[in-house]
Amino acid sequence: MANKEVKLAIHDFDVIIEPIVTEKSMKLTQDYNKVTVKVAKGTNKVQIKEAFEKLFGVKVTNVNTSYVRAKAKRMGRYEGKVSGYKKAIITLAEGQTLDLVK
Repeated sequence: MANKEVKLAIHDFDVIIEPIVTEKSMKLTQDYNKVTVKVAKGTNKVQIKEAFEKLFGVKVTNVNTSYVRAKAKRMGRYEGKVSGYKKAIITLAEGQTLDLVK
């Protein structure tokens, strides 16, 4: 038997998890037409762009990604962590608008 590499398909709804709603992300949306969202950790920029265009019907010109590290939190004497996540800042084409926060 030959070893075959099996690549799991990631569906569009699994790529984009939720919008990030902060003062900074809202400023980016208003001034520069950029949308900030949490995305699945295993995705790349091409998958994010394709999923966003299919789900919301807008033209994407650029995708920037970064990892937000896990942060330590304390509850009394116990220490835990808040999970880290992958963040994508998606630039929409000129004339395109999207209001995720309704």
